[in-house]
Amino acid sequence: MSATPFSSIDALTQALERAGYFADRRLATAVFLALKLQRPLLLEGEPGVGKTELAKALAGALGRELLRLQCYDGLEHREALYEWNYAAQLLHMRAVELRAPTLGTGVSSLPPEGALAGLGRPGAGGQETAEQAEREVYQDRYLIRRPLLQALQAPAPGAVLLIDELDRADEPFEAFLLEYLGEYQVSIPELGTVRAVATPVTILTSNRTRELHDAVKRRCLYHWLDYPDRERELAIVQARVPGASQALSRQVAEFVGRLRSQPFANAFQRAPGIAESVEWAKALVALDTLVLDPEVVSDTAGILFKQREDVAALTQDLAADLLKPEEA
Repeated sequence: MSATPFSSIDALTQALERAGYFADRRLATAVFLALKLQRPLLLEGEPGVGKTELAKALAGALGRELLRLQCYDGLEHREALYEWNYAAQLLHMRAVELRAPTLGTGVSSLPPEGALAGLGRPGAGGQETAEQAEREVYQDRYLIRRPLLQALQAPAPGAVLLIDELDRADEPFEAFLLEYLGEYQVSIPELGTVRAVATPVTILTSNRTRELHDAVKRRCLYHWLDYPDRERELAIVQARVPGASQALSRQVAEFVGRLRSQPFANAFQRAPGIAESVEWAKALVALDTLVLDPEVVSDTAGILFKQREDVAALTQDLAADLLKPEEA
C-alpha cells in the first residue's frame, strides 16, 4: 500500500508549501517517489540548504509524528534503537531477593502479580527462580524505546523518521542501519525480530563530510539538494518573515544569492544557508530597515556568517559591490 495521500507531485508540492517548505520540481519528485515506493530518501547537500527542514515539513504535511535521530561520532546502536532501564531492573531483582523467602507463607503483596509464583516453593529450585527472575526483567515495561524502535512500532499511519547527518556517525553504525533501511525491521536479542507496524517515512541527511557506504545508498532513493534559486528563496523569506516588505525580502534573497555565487563566494569559508537568510531578514525588520545599504550589511554580518574571518571579509566596500545592480 502506498504511504502517500498525495495524488500527484503537484499536490505534494502544495502540501509542503502549506507546511512552509518550498520544494522545486526535482526535489518534490524525489519525495513523491520515496512515498510511493516506500523507500528511504537520502538527501545530501551543503549545510543550510533545507534537508532537515524538509523532514519537518513532510511530517506536518502527512500529519505524522516526526522522530529525529541526530547522528554523531561514537553513536551506538542502543542509543538509536533501545536500552533497558537498568535501575528499574536492579530494583526488581533486589525485590526478588528480599521477598522470595516469604513466598508461600501467606504474603500476597509481592510485585508483580503472578511474576514470582514459583519462588520459594518446595521443589521450585534456585535455578528456576533465577531464570524466571531474569525473564521478568526483560519485560516491555523496562524497555526504553529510542527513535528507530519508536518508528517501527508507531501505529498507522506511521511516523516520519529523520536520521540526521548520518555522515557524522561511523561506518559500523551505517552497517547497523542496513536491516532497517532494506526491510524496515531490526533484530533484538531479547525480543526477536521487530517489524514495522506501519512503514515509516524515512529521511536521511548527509553534509558529505565523508562518503557514505554504497550499501546505504543502494537501499535509498538519492537526491542532491542545492541552495534554492532566488525566487524560491524569496518565497521562503516572505513565508517565514511576513513583517518584511516585498522590496526588502527581494533584496535579502538577491544579496544572499550573490554572496553564494562567483566570484564573491571565494571570499568566504562558508556561504550562508537558508536559515541565515531568514534570520537576517528578521533582524533587518527588527532594525526597521527598509532598504539594504553597505553600512547595515556590514553591521549585521554576524547573522549571515559564523566565522570571524567571514564576518571580517564582508566589508562595506564588498557589500557595496554586492548591492550594485547585476549586469544584464
